Amino acid sequence: MKLVRYGHPGQEKPGLIDTAGQLRDLSGLIGDIGPDQLGDAALEALRQHDASALPAVEGSPRLGCPLTGVRKFIAIGLNFADHAAESNLPIPAEPIVFMKATSCIQGPDDAVMLPRDSVKTDWEVELGVVIGTRARYVDEDEALNHVAGYCTINDVSEREFQIERGGTWDKGKGCDTFGPIGPWLVTRDEVADPQNLGMWLDVNGRRMQTGSTRTMIFSVAKIVSYVSQFMTLEPGDVITTGTPPGVGMGMKPPVYLKAGDQIALGIDGLGEQRQRVVAFQR
Repeated sequence: MKLVRYGHPGQEKPGLIDTAGQLRDLSGLIGDIGPDQLGDAALEALRQHDASALPAVEGSPRLGCPLTGVRKFIAIGLNFADHAAESNLPIPAEPIVFMKATSCIQGPDDAVMLPRDSVKTDWEVELGVVIGTRARYVDEDEALNHVAGYCTINDVSEREFQIERGGTWDKGKGCDTFGPIGPWLVTRDEVADPQNLGMWLDVNGRRMQTGSTRTMIFSVAKIVSYVSQFMTLEPGDVITTGTPPGVGMGMKPPVYLKAGDQIALGIDGLGEQRQRVVAFQR
């Protein structure tokens, strides 16, 4: 299933995209798409309904983040060897774990706002993993059983805040609007191999990133297992798993986002995002 939430910010309704690409309303079946709807039993109950019998949603409403109630927004750094190289950093021996503020989460096509005094805001297309069932000290061969599904994420990053402002990556990763998620949450049964998904990102129509999850240093299963050794993963937690090469910081000279830029990105089978970059607003 491709699960979505649609409508004005703070007023989203649950929905799904049927096999014909039609948006269907789920609000007659569930109140929202949150932690309680992400377990295997709850997803299977939704799957039993005939999608074509659900009310069609006309037009092209705004899509929000495809799930609500995200408790933790966890990120993995330098998880592609070629991205580590362009960043002039060594390949990590273990996953680098940091956090993005849940307050940065937004819809896939909402505007990205430059933080006040930003000079180095950058882009990163990433595979997002949504936890469906509680995971604590799980083995790698069981880890994917705890995943509800996958989504496209733009891990927007302010590099000066991240690298040059006294340590801790979190400062450059959790600014408002820095976490576009969606358009869909694609349940894991529809993703045959999370380690074989093409990824891309354009800025102003120019291809900046082209990659594949095949070249991850640490697989999704390894990441879920690893993170579960340090914190309990709960339903609705989101893990964003690293980016391929082509970020602005790695270019010579570096290129960063400015107001008016247009970003487009996508991952095979997980949908596309489109964002306009806007100046800081209070």
